[in-house]
Amino acid sequence: MHTAEFAKVWSKLAKDYKLHMEAGLAPTLTEAQLTVLEVLQEQERMKPSDFIPYLATSPAAVTMLLDRMEKNGLIKRERDEHDRRIVWVTISYKGNEEYSRGMRVRDEYLSQVLNRISSHNQQLLVYLLGKISTSPQEALVEV
Repeated sequence: MHTAEFAKVWSKLAKDYKLHMEAGLAPTLTEAQLTVLEVLQEQERMKPSDFIPYLATSPAAVTMLLDRMEKNGLIKRERDEHDRRIVWVTISYKGNEEYSRGMRVRDEYLSQVLNRISSHNQQLLVYLLGKISTSPQEALVEV
């Protein structure tokens, strides 16, 4: 087993990524906000509770995050026209601009990291990380 070595490398990679993203996204965006914008790019509109699985946090924390994002003009909240209890979250024009900037920051960093290894090894790395990122139940089905 190589768990200790893996833990050290994974920890360093995660720390470096987090530091780069914090510095690159500041002062107008956080990594969690970028995640919200990225999901909204795919889904177009969502209910606040729909963000919980993407952010792995509590409903209260999601509400606070969305409050800050709305205050900063990154998202819009609108009540459903048929059911006023439902609130829809959509991305604003400014949110789209910040999403694009955030993706550039992330892509530049990951390209810099991945370009240290060959294209073949990049594909292999992505494949292997995909294998270990599946849940134990999913892994059993694949065998």
